[in-house]
Amino acid sequence: MVTISVQWEDAADRSFGLPSYATPGAAGADLRANFPDRRAVALPSGARVLVPTGLRLAVPEGFEVQLRPRSGLALKHGITLPNSPGTIDSDYRGPLGVIVMNAGAEPFEISHGMRIAQMVVAPVVQARLQEVETLETTARGAGGFGSTGVS
Repeated sequence: MVTISVQWEDAADRSFGLPSYATPGAAGADLRANFPDRRAVALPSGARVLVPTGLRLAVPEGFEVQLRPRSGLALKHGITLPNSPGTIDSDYRGPLGVIVMNAGAEPFEISHGMRIAQMVVAPVVQARLQEVETLETTARGAGGFGSTGVS
């Protein structure tokens, strides 16, 4: 098990507690909107907003935290994270905010304390990039999107 150190922002509402896993088998811990003024934010269709969580994280080296949409909000209201999965690097110590977008047809209200996203802890592998003159060939070849011919 990996330990993520969590620090509250000064103006954060601590009554929600730290992010938590809804079930024993959950891969993601729920993140909540934590507005300093405790007010809801109206998000028009097509708009996006940075939603504060009131938290800062210290992710261990060799890991990242991925921010992902909640499937229920995505299906029912079209609420998603446009940069999904968002990445929190191990050397980032700033405020944890979530970019939320309303891809639905109707305005959506993000209330203080609402579960808005989930965070998944994942291992990171960094690659050594090496310049070459040619790449080895494959059956697929150099075709672009849709080049496999499979729909």
